[in-house]
Amino acid sequence: MDEPDIRFLCELGAQLRVDSVRAAAAAGSGHPTSSMSASDLMAVLLARHLRINPGDPASDHLIFSKGHASPLLYSMLKAAGVISDQELLTFRKEGSILEGHPTPQVPWVDVATGSLGFGLPVGAGLALTGRKLDRLPYRVWVLCGDSELAEGSVWESFEMAGAEGLGNLTVLVDVNRLGQRGPTRHGWDLGAYARRIGAFGWHTVEIDGHDPAQIDYAMTDAMNSRRRPTAIIAHTVKGYGVAEVEDREGHHGKPLPDAESAIKQLGGVRDLRVQVNRPTESRQPYRFQEGPLELPTYEVGASVATRTAFGDALAAVGTARGDVVTLDGEVGDSTKTEAFAKAHPERFFEFFIAEQQMVAAAVGMQITGWRPFAATFAAFLTRAYDFVRMAAISGASIRLVGSHAGVSIGEDGPSQMGLEDLAMFRAVHDSTVLYPCDANQTAALTALMADRPGITYLRTTRGGTPVIYPPGERFEVGGCKVLRRGDDVTIVAAGITVHEALLAAESLAAEGVNATVVDAYSIKPLAAEELRSLATATGYVVTVEDHWPQGGLGDAVLEALAETPVRVTKLAVTQMPHSATPTQQLHQTPLSAPTLHAVILQQLPKPSSSRS
Repeated sequence: MDEPDIRFLCELGAQLRVDSVRAAAAAGSGHPTSSMSASDLMAVLLARHLRINPGDPASDHLIFSKGHASPLLYSMLKAAGVISDQELLTFRKEGSILEGHPTPQVPWVDVATGSLGFGLPVGAGLALTGRKLDRLPYRVWVLCGDSELAEGSVWESFEMAGAEGLGNLTVLVDVNRLGQRGPTRHGWDLGAYARRIGAFGWHTVEIDGHDPAQIDYAMTDAMNSRRRPTAIIAHTVKGYGVAEVEDREGHHGKPLPDAESAIKQLGGVRDLRVQVNRPTESRQPYRFQEGPLELPTYEVGASVATRTAFGDALAAVGTARGDVVTLDGEVGDSTKTEAFAKAHPERFFEFFIAEQQMVAAAVGMQITGWRPFAATFAAFLTRAYDFVRMAAISGASIRLVGSHAGVSIGEDGPSQMGLEDLAMFRAVHDSTVLYPCDANQTAALTALMADRPGITYLRTTRGGTPVIYPPGERFEVGGCKVLRRGDDVTIVAAGITVHEALLAAESLAAEGVNATVVDAYSIKPLAAEELRSLATATGYVVTVEDHWPQGGLGDAVLEALAETPVRVTKLAVTQMPHSATPTQQLHQTPLSAPTLHAVILQQLPKPSSSRS
């Protein structure tokens, strides 16, 4: 680089700092000091190394894992001519797309960030997508803060990306020494970060993050890396260039005390524009061959685990759709995703025991149009729940499958039992929650999931359950199935408890009590209107679920019946379970057919008698 280039980059870095200060001042809030530390890094990236052409699949991707530095991102967009100066100053105002932390409504933004530790795992998943699925030469650039590197999910990503040799991934670590409440663990010890990241097989480069020549050299070095991801570890200063806040505690997340004075110190307002480079090679992403959909079928009366049917159906969906991919958390033999792995090894990805990275990678893969299914035990998805939440904020479409749900898994005990998952996923914005009771239903719902937008969750059962639906039975999201009709009570069940409800209905009929049995396989959206009609017809509803009482099927039904006079009894798991056989587990809870029978007889109004 010659001297004029260096001068331009210095001026551009100063402009990004000034515009970050101006945006935060206009909003009266924001994180300008965190933006100012990384401004020189982003100036060099924007002007010399980033390659973006909107609509071109070969375009690079930029992820602000350090999402609170959004004023810097928006200042970059202004410098690139993507937004106007007037729009920049709408930062954090009602109706503006420039929110406090970036979301995909903003140009160049693939995912929402701001929950620290999320952006890098998504970026690693996206880099894996470019290498193994899209097979395009785009690069993924991720800006991280040093405080963020305390998050465990970041180290899941460093290990995965290093093991996969993702040379198309570059992480820029903004080591400005100060977190929200004070100094970070390692301060400005760049070597401490380099040793740790390097141990995972990364190429590391330590630089002065305010020297454009060093930054440019490091980024060029990263672009020449083919077999290893690169971490550029940059010594920076929080609030760089403004004496009142530079490297001072107590200014995180606040506009500068005197924005006008700060802008003068930084050399005043500028209006430099950057013509962003375009991809050097443009072509369409790779796509896999497709065929007819031939879902597995199971004979009525057979005993088949829904997890087995899910695995068989997923393999069939993968044959029919070349855009379906599967991610595993080292439990594919239990979730039965191994069937997909055998049928479509190029589209199967093993993430080992790293559930956060697995879910984040699914988010990364869907960015470029893939349709990921990610599966593990229902209990272990709790570790990745924040990432599910961020996926919803991102408007991502991913399909999550939790097996080994409820006490019915048996002897493994409570650490392995998903008893919170229905509540978790019902609470996610615009989510879909499905809980099939038999194999043919599972296969049909698995096929429906492929086209479902948003976060879709399928709950599967470990043990075999009777097949009650014939092959080819139709199901729809938001539907239910009435398996038996009666006038005295409506039993609403899902999954494993459907079979207990049917047994209870048979024994009740012998005593003159006729029950309606509803298979509420679509827990969200619930078939609310039909359930209200069925409930009103009997006047009494019993819900039964292999889940804690809070937030699951029972609460979903209560919401649907809130404005009706119908009486509802919720049966669920109420005591901490212990190791026992599946049958013993059900009999130790209110979920078994005999208990359901007894509860209903006890709760039904007694017939009135008269004396002659």
